[in-house]
Amino acid sequence: MTASPTRPVPMMPRELRARIRAGTFKGQTSGQAPGYLQGNLAILPAALAGDFLRFCVLNPKPCPLLAVGEAGEPMLPRLGEDIDIRTDVSRYRVFEKGELKAKPEDLRDIWRDDLVTFVIGCSFSFEDALVRAGIRVPHISAGTNVPMYVTNIETAAAGPFGGPTVVSMRAFRPAEAIRAMVLSDRQPLAHGAPLHFGDPQAIGIADLAAPDFGDPPDLAEGEVPVFWACGVTPQMAIRGARPDIAITHEPGHMLVTDLLAERGS
Repeated sequence: MTASPTRPVPMMPRELRARIRAGTFKGQTSGQAPGYLQGNLAILPAALAGDFLRFCVLNPKPCPLLAVGEAGEPMLPRLGEDIDIRTDVSRYRVFEKGELKAKPEDLRDIWRDDLVTFVIGCSFSFEDALVRAGIRVPHISAGTNVPMYVTNIETAAAGPFGGPTVVSMRAFRPAEAIRAMVLSDRQPLAHGAPLHFGDPQAIGIADLAAPDFGDPPDLAEGEVPVFWACGVTPQMAIRGARPDIAITHEPGHMLVTDLLAERGS
């Protein structure tokens, strides 16, 4: 795969993580490490970890769990021998009592012994299968971040965690939309098949041109919007729960793992 004017040549997981750790890669990760699972990040105090785990189990479409760390442990050997969650995401979000306080590039100065890491599958992971099938993925072609929207689809609550489902959107010609649905359904750890296609207002999206996260979409005439459950959903639940501290990824800036997307290992 070659680079576009706006997108660097894709790297493999370890090389990409090493560059993120060194501060030489700071971008979003769609199109990077093709064929490998990428993950959304949620880090919470241990006192809330049980409720959040139950929230993920009750909501497997937006929250397919890839790994859960031990309290205070930043390493995630299940996902990659060298992964340090404090340094291996290109941009983080830090919340205090539900309010966004900072967007640091590493967590070493704020890490605590009671923090538990959750890594949740990401729809970026199935995009390589679409590209290999000859399907154009709009935001990869444009070198932009995927558009994401808060919907009127409510999650199942667990303890203080609940709220709306967030979706990511990709637009295709009808025949390619069907193929994209089939291919993504084979990867349940990357959210699997879409939640919805067609009319965005049916799921509470008033304006496709104004996403809540990511970049505005580029829809060509005759293309159909297709909506997948998104791992930004837990960020909405965490903001509603208002823990004293919570850490997530910046939308689009994922943890890239060593797990193969199509096998999950």
